[in-house]
Amino acid sequence: MSALLDSLTAAFDMLPQRDAGGLGESRRSSLAAVRRDGLPGPRVESWKYTSLRSLERREFSPATAPGLLDDAWIAGIPAPRIAFVNGRFAESLSDFDGLPAGVDFEPVTAVLARGAAIEGAAFDTEVEPEDRPFARLNAALFSDGALIRAKPGVRSPDALNVVVIGAPAAGDVASHLRHLVDLGEGARLEVVEHVVGGAPHANLATSVAHIRLAAGAHLVHARVQDESDGAQLFARTDAVLAHDAVYDRLDLELGAGLSRHELDIALPGERARVRANGVLLGTARRHLDTRIGLDHAGRDGTCELTWRGLAAGRSRAAFHGGILIREGADGTAASLSNKNLLLSDAAEIDSQPVLVIHADEVQAAHGATVGQLDPTALFYLRSRGIPAPEARELLTAAFCRESLTVLADGPTRERLAARLDAALARIEAT
Repeated sequence: MSALLDSLTAAFDMLPQRDAGGLGESRRSSLAAVRRDGLPGPRVESWKYTSLRSLERREFSPATAPGLLDDAWIAGIPAPRIAFVNGRFAESLSDFDGLPAGVDFEPVTAVLARGAAIEGAAFDTEVEPEDRPFARLNAALFSDGALIRAKPGVRSPDALNVVVIGAPAAGDVASHLRHLVDLGEGARLEVVEHVVGGAPHANLATSVAHIRLAAGAHLVHARVQDESDGAQLFARTDAVLAHDAVYDRLDLELGAGLSRHELDIALPGERARVRANGVLLGTARRHLDTRIGLDHAGRDGTCELTWRGLAAGRSRAAFHGGILIREGADGTAASLSNKNLLLSDAAEIDSQPVLVIHADEVQAAHGATVGQLDPTALFYLRSRGIPAPEARELLTAAFCRESLTVLADGPTRERLAARLDAALARIEAT
């Protein structure tokens, strides 16, 4: 077994509340499965573009309670806000003011501590498939997370912010968070995940988020990942939509040394709708890997995916976008657009659009491109007196901002646009 799995296995015995909520046996099963099967190698199709050879030689200690906290880590992130530092709830950085009636917004540990049951598949952990080792590890080792539940008909005017902060510790540490977002019938919420680095570090973090949308519910869900350059992140999101549910999602992958996000969305309900947009921004030697799977089982569902990728320096970005339309899912309309820009001769982008159709009377299309900035557009801007660096910055910003259209105009979109612009400016500065 690898040094990585050895060190994480040793952390299991030190895990507080590992048997709380009756989860002890399922945790042990998940740990046994990953110990038995190990980490996937390059021959596993879903991992062919992301090597774990260097990571599996590293060791990580379990994260302990956060020490000195810095208010600057949450600057510009308004309430309601729940914060975690190295996988632990940070009460002093959290603020629940303005939380509407009918919405539960609390750390998982608080629920487990009072012996309350947490319904939903998020914590009734079954052993994940072999090619999802970090989801298995998360199921065995998660220590906290955000629990968000909205009663039927609740409509919150303000976004709920989940802040996940990586910070330096005594050596490299591993943290594991598990979130649940559960919206009742006709409820509407906006949730923003901020995954950020408080200061330079080389920690490992896993996270799993379960999204459950009842009939007619509407979730606007944004996730901005801007972690430290040395961080290793493995995230998974599973969403299930009932009939007439709407899921609008934006992902900004801007940081970390190694980042992988698996986003699976199931649409068993009729007329369920998904819009999932994103940006992959590679710089230096950063490696970004995003895998999306859309599973249409209900009739008359729709999905629209617009993803943009940029790779500079010696970075590498991998994107897999899969859409499955099952037998009986007639009336489905599905589209995927993945366009990518190479800003360096040493950078690499791998794109895999996949469309599988088993139903009649559907509309489906996908497309992927990898290229460089249009020289004609650059020439046009320079002919208008704009210097070359500014012209490139304008074109790359316009290229990426298309993905932001999944969010309505408002404070959330403005804040995330500013974060994206700051990340793009880092490219121009190198």
